[in-house]
Amino acid sequence: MDRLDNTIRPYAWGSPTAIPHLLGTEPTGEPQAEMWMGAHPGAPSRTGRGTLVEVIDADPEKELGPAAVAKFGPRLPFLLKILAAGAPLSLQVHPDLEQAKEGYADEERRGIPVDVPHRNYKDANHKPELICALTEFDGLCGFRDPLAAAGLLDDLGIDSLKPYVDLLHAHPEDAALREVLTAILTADPEEMSRTVAEAATACTRLGGAYAPYADIAHHYPGDPGVIAAMLLNHVRLQPGEALYLGAGVPHAYLNGLGVEIMANSDNVLRCGLTPKHVDVPELLRIVRFRPSDPGVLRPEAAPDGEELYDTPIDEFRLSRYVLPEAGAAHDLTRPTSQILLCTAGAVRAGEHDLNAGESVFVPAGEKADVSGTGTLFRATVVA
Repeated sequence: MDRLDNTIRPYAWGSPTAIPHLLGTEPTGEPQAEMWMGAHPGAPSRTGRGTLVEVIDADPEKELGPAAVAKFGPRLPFLLKILAAGAPLSLQVHPDLEQAKEGYADEERRGIPVDVPHRNYKDANHKPELICALTEFDGLCGFRDPLAAAGLLDDLGIDSLKPYVDLLHAHPEDAALREVLTAILTADPEEMSRTVAEAATACTRLGGAYAPYADIAHHYPGDPGVIAAMLLNHVRLQPGEALYLGAGVPHAYLNGLGVEIMANSDNVLRCGLTPKHVDVPELLRIVRFRPSDPGVLRPEAAPDGEELYDTPIDEFRLSRYVLPEAGAAHDLTRPTSQILLCTAGAVRAGEHDLNAGESVFVPAGEKADVSGTGTLFRATVVA
């Protein structure tokens, strides 16, 4: 096993205290948004043998396992994170695998540099995600029923929102949501800014179900994404609950600390709540305009103590172990590589003692006995 030394990303929306509190370190006063565990080239984990990219590149089949290399290629197909949202992230959606391949090939063909702000597709991979709450965690996930969204907007009592309310009543569900989102994102910026300001005041006054949108408007004054966010389901996860975010599902994280795992991709189409590029035509091609329940996941218990978060993709498999005091050791050996992350208590993994926020990389087939008292997350693949 390799103990991991991981990079913390200081994105502006990050909490300045949540990750330090987990790690037992002093806050720096700066935002600490994400701690990355994996072999993403932007910030690979470091080991005593070099970066995890270098370790895997030296012998992919030994490190990842032959079945994983045959299925996903000679790379770790997931990225594990601790995510600490102190402010709302951008409202966004991810392409499916076919859309990502098409979009990437098109932008490559047109000669758009990968590092320019208006580039949509950084790679040819999809980016399904799973977020598991460590604290109460607020987010937006999937479209509301159009009539419910109409009622939410209508009760604000703002004249400029009435056309959206009418559209949500007048069309089939998918057409209604498409027309309203298109209208919001293509509205005159000055008029939309005034509408958002009025909506912010109304949301603050009404409170309750409107409180999350008042907070969003506080962080993104005048942003059309504030109104777009009201088309989505608000969900509050309790610790241990999770959300799976598949292709085409609009979503945003609002506040809280969680463990996130995703396919190893940087492909994001933004809908708002951001100063970054919003490509409306491409966004509308990717979004799946159908209302849905957020689908809160709770772990499914297995006989060996593993609690699995079941998802429909193979690039990652996330589970956890809640280890009781003086419990027997668990053998977590697998034919594929894995990352083990302690989030509470003190856990021994092989020869490594792990406290909250500490992690190890376990090569394929490597003996992996764990014991102790605490919570351990396990990230691997289905191969």
